[in-house]
Amino acid sequence: MDKRLSKILKYLLSAGLAAALLYFSFRGVEWADFVSGIRSCRWEYILLSMAAGSFAFWLRAVRWRRLLLPIDDSITRTTAFNGVNIGNISNFIFPRIGEFIRCGVITRRSQPVDPSDPEHKKASYEKVLGTVVLERSWELLVMLVLLAVVVAGGFDRFGGFFMEQIWTPATQNLDFSIWWIVALLAMACAAALYALWRYRQTNGFCRKVWGLFSGILQGFASCLKMQQKWLFFAYTAAIWLTYWLMAASTMWAAPFLDGLGIVDALFLSLVGGVGFAVPVPGGIGAFHFVISLALSAIYGVPVETGIIYATLSHTSQAITQILFGLGSYSYEALKP
Repeated sequence: MDKRLSKILKYLLSAGLAAALLYFSFRGVEWADFVSGIRSCRWEYILLSMAAGSFAFWLRAVRWRRLLLPIDDSITRTTAFNGVNIGNISNFIFPRIGEFIRCGVITRRSQPVDPSDPEHKKASYEKVLGTVVLERSWELLVMLVLLAVVVAGGFDRFGGFFMEQIWTPATQNLDFSIWWIVALLAMACAAALYALWRYRQTNGFCRKVWGLFSGILQGFASCLKMQQKWLFFAYTAAIWLTYWLMAASTMWAAPFLDGLGIVDALFLSLVGGVGFAVPVPGGIGAFHFVISLALSAIYGVPVETGIIYATLSHTSQAITQILFGLGSYSYEALKP
């Protein structure tokens, strides 16, 4: 009961944050102008954006499968694709829960280590979770590198937004005592890891937790055994190309953004990624807020107008994720 109550409270806080961000994003919007702006958009470009998003799901799946093959070479592209899609739609229910659910999809379809013991799978949940941690860490690193390159290359345009709207507000809330807390937490984590390793053979709890941690590390290390590693990087480049195309297509669909170029589309794609990183269901509210803020601060687009682009972009992506998620869930539910 306590765990259930804790989950409910976390969801309510997350949903409350999303509602607050939506309120601040849409505050002052004239709905007649909003509807008029939506109607003026070029919908063929929205369909192109949705097609690019669909292709991105497939690329993420085949890239993730490269990490899974050293663990279980029986994992198919379809299973990885379904795992990605079901994870995406799950994030609309509770933020970040999709990363755990897609691990279950893979483990369910994995082959057993021993046919006589069907419960002991090659791709155990812990190992699959390790591959997810590795993949998401890599994605975050690539996003930060691209953001740094874009900001540095056009600092006169993007630097002010990054420094004034993101970096300064974040650092102003950090004082010297925070770093002491971070250092103490790091030391506590190190001590806990040592205790788990020291008593992994003699204590049942430590043995169970260490087994989980060890499985995650094995999954994380799957990149060392990955064949044709260049494909992993090629898929990453293709994924970010589709992300750029999604942002650019939505930008081309909005007549009030005709003056923006391809670099601006990449910047909006990166800023949108920051919005999706906020722990709210499906990025709702956070994406709208950060995108409309960027358009207003950098390009002088009124917030009431920028929210049209944010709504088009997020809604088209959400519809695509929901459709593919429902399709993949139905497939996995009906397949023996």
